[in-house]
Amino acid sequence: MNLSSTLLLAFGMSMDAFAASIGKGATLHKPKFSEALRTGLIFGAIETLTPLIGWGLGMLASRFVLEWNHWVAFILLLFLGGRMVIEGIRGNDDEECEPLQRHGFWLLVTTAIATSLDAMAVGVGLAFLQVNIVATALAIGCATLTMSTLGMMIGRFIGPLLGKRAEILGGIVLIGIGVQILWTHFAG
Repeated sequence: MNLSSTLLLAFGMSMDAFAASIGKGATLHKPKFSEALRTGLIFGAIETLTPLIGWGLGMLASRFVLEWNHWVAFILLLFLGGRMVIEGIRGNDDEECEPLQRHGFWLLVTTAIATSLDAMAVGVGLAFLQVNIVATALAIGCATLTMSTLGMMIGRFIGPLLGKRAEILGGIVLIGIGVQILWTHFAG
């Protein structure tokens, strides 16, 4: 794979994390750049690891991984998105609640894993090509770090416009990503 192909793959793999980060940024009360960078680092680190894991699994049992990764991603994103929608609806009932300043580490890790399972599937495919998997995984991770940090900062400006509906919209985005992953698997 040449440099331009690697960069296109890297930024293509980062789009789910970018969309999820916009939703995460919109649900926070004026997130600082440090929070956006923290989110980007978590998403980027996981997005770096998943193609490596996929590559390793591709060497062992590619058929099984490809058969189930879309279902795992769909269920995780449906659960996380549903939880955000429910919390957003509950939040509308309580106008006195304190605005969220920071997402929990494990919530971000779970979201990052769910949005990076497609990168694991790509890693499985890369196991059958002559590529430098470490360089490719690092490119995917760096692109995801950049796009997730940017997504959080974009969400910072969208959040005040949406008010308490931001968490509902963020949950719908996560569910939509899960549906898109499932649809892509069955349609393609």
